[in-house]
Amino acid sequence: MSHDLKSMSKILFVSDVSIENVDGGAERVLFEQSTRLAKRGHSIHILTRKLPEHKKNRVTIHGVKEWRYRLNYHSNDFKFFFDTYFYGRKLFNYLQKKYRFSAINFHQPISSFAVISSPLSHTTNKFYTCHSLSFEEFAIRNSKNKTLLNRSFHLFHIIIRKWLEKKVLNDSDKIIVLSQYTKNKLKNLYHIDSKNVSIIPGGVDLKRFYPFLKKNQIRRSFGIPGNKFILFTVRNLVPRMGLENLIIALKDIVNKAPDIFLIIGGEGPLKHKLEQLSLKLDLNRFIKFVGFIPEKELPKYYQLADLFVLPTKDLEGFGMVTLEALASGLPVLGTPIGGTQEILERFEPEFLFKNTDSHSISHLTIKKYIKAKQDPQWWKDVSMRCRSFVEENYTWKQNIDSLEEMLVQSSS
Repeated sequence: MSHDLKSMSKILFVSDVSIENVDGGAERVLFEQSTRLAKRGHSIHILTRKLPEHKKNRVTIHGVKEWRYRLNYHSNDFKFFFDTYFYGRKLFNYLQKKYRFSAINFHQPISSFAVISSPLSHTTNKFYTCHSLSFEEFAIRNSKNKTLLNRSFHLFHIIIRKWLEKKVLNDSDKIIVLSQYTKNKLKNLYHIDSKNVSIIPGGVDLKRFYPFLKKNQIRRSFGIPGNKFILFTVRNLVPRMGLENLIIALKDIVNKAPDIFLIIGGEGPLKHKLEQLSLKLDLNRFIKFVGFIPEKELPKYYQLADLFVLPTKDLEGFGMVTLEALASGLPVLGTPIGGTQEILERFEPEFLFKNTDSHSISHLTIKKYIKAKQDPQWWKDVSMRCRSFVEENYTWKQNIDSLEEMLVQSSS
């Protein structure tokens, strides 16, 4: 592929999230893909919502122009969807007339529907990157309210999101997923032909996430005990993450491993409930809730830990944190759910829990703890294998190479 052809490619990403503040997996994928393609010489734009924290309608971030349509976040649900359709479509029409994009890459369905509703999108090659199913994410993040009215609005959101997502999927020329798990979901729930779905696994920034042998040095800087065997997890504190099972498991774990110390990073609606559970089980001296971990500090938490634990119960579309931990030389124990299972089966199946319950979590964690204590050299070898595995299989370069070939060749 010639440099001239690359430099001529004008690609629009359409999303419901922003790359200005990267605090989740969807933002991370969008940030890495858009900025790395821009660095390769492409003209990259993002169409997204103007979020409440945004001050400007347009910003340039690492060479990527992010355009934002306005929304009233205090309006009702019907007005929210109408404004998305009206202002998102209006902004797209302006951008398409100005830049004449050679390819459009959708990342979430709501903003994307506004784009496909415009006749100006019909002659452009369209791709949909499916991180997870939108209606499932909404349903599991937003529990049903007891009142009839709120239950009705909850059901409305699920129905409309499912309809919008199916419409965008069907209107896309090609669908991209990060895992076989998501590909199977598209086939089972939307009856998408597997021939139209390509798997391009996510990646990890090997310069940000890397092993650091002086763990105690980092622990001291964070006020973490240096003489403990540290378990670490970072999650949104929501039901699907299975953190209550991890805390219940810890009750058994500390009986066999009294020097275990669990660090839980992240915020969410379950925080108070999880803190109360740890108090009820008399585990408060074995657990530290550190809250939201800023992006610049996250690599250090992986580096100070001895073992990463992923207790997810459902909807693990890929498992970005699994790769970040492995790249940091940190072994991962995970439940056999979605993308986590695919990654760990490929790496070392013995690091997978048998299922998602607390007994399975405690049993394997104790087993690996004892092995690490009895054979430190084995643990060091595992750490090195973690890093090598990611270097060989899950770099952003590999991800961008595949994405670039798909997006750019479609426009040539």
